[in-house]
Amino acid sequence: MTPARQPKRWAGRARGAVDGPTRGHVFEIQRLRIMGAMGEVAAERGAGSVTVAHVVARAGVSRRTFYDIFDDCEACLLATFEEAVEQAAAQVLEIWHAPNSWRKRVRDALQALLVFFDTHPAGAKLCVVEALAAGPRVLERRRRILVRMTAAIDEGRGEVSKSSRQPPSLTADGVLGAVFSVVHSRLSEPRPGPLLELLGELMSMIVLPYLGPAAARRELEKPLPRIKLDPVTAGADPLGGLEMRLTYRTVRVLMVIAAHRGASNREIAAAAGIADQGQVSKLLTRLEHLGLARNDGEGHARGAANAWVLTERGEEVERAVRVQTAAG
Repeated sequence: MTPARQPKRWAGRARGAVDGPTRGHVFEIQRLRIMGAMGEVAAERGAGSVTVAHVVARAGVSRRTFYDIFDDCEACLLATFEEAVEQAAAQVLEIWHAPNSWRKRVRDALQALLVFFDTHPAGAKLCVVEALAAGPRVLERRRRILVRMTAAIDEGRGEVSKSSRQPPSLTADGVLGAVFSVVHSRLSEPRPGPLLELLGELMSMIVLPYLGPAAARRELEKPLPRIKLDPVTAGADPLGGLEMRLTYRTVRVLMVIAAHRGASNREIAAAAGIADQGQVSKLLTRLEHLGLARNDGEGHARGAANAWVLTERGEEVERAVRVQTAAG
């Protein structure tokens, strides 16, 4: 049987003609989708109540994809916790290592951490509240982080004047425990207010045993910074809100349509490297149903080829996916 000839305008454009993601890039996006879903579900249900079924339903991936990436729920929770910690550390560590006084470094770092928590509510709840029920590996990682934070606060003993009595070494443990207790209580409220509102009070608690009542009072009296706090609701999941699974073929087809407006089913299959025409037709129908693509051609009913283009929403999704795959 003689294979069908490709249209001239697609000559030489079959496999690999459109620059796009590798399977590894798509794997990474799936990993981010799963972790984003884990953070959201853990914040809603509690880390101890999360199941794989909850996560895959929220992420829009299959159970097989989940287990291709993570061994179990605890491994996924640990990865999600680590991701949140890394993002928070990126906001805090540079500030902490700045050549300023201990007191200023603590206030600036605490402010950055509270702002991060306010703009990443699911990550905040996982780090402070749900980590306590997320399994032994998360608890151990949390313990190591608290050791480092305690050491940072303990530097305050070096600020105590020689004429004053130096507080005991366990003071930092007590101070950090009190701070986390306040933040934990706020995050556990049904509708928690901004954590940044607590900056002065938390700083007052921290400096009191080291610098005394006058310094603690001054921390309370300092005006709060004016920062617009917009919770992050997008970014890790470019297909958030869509009832579809992200696969390598889905991404390839979206990118082919973006690069070649008006392409037919056969042309899209050739450029995306999909041999089965039936699979391409089903995928295109699915994209059309989701409002990501539309067929501007007259179709087989009029004896003409389909002509696929992305909708405005489809273009947004394709751009988001392209940014993520390029970053990978």
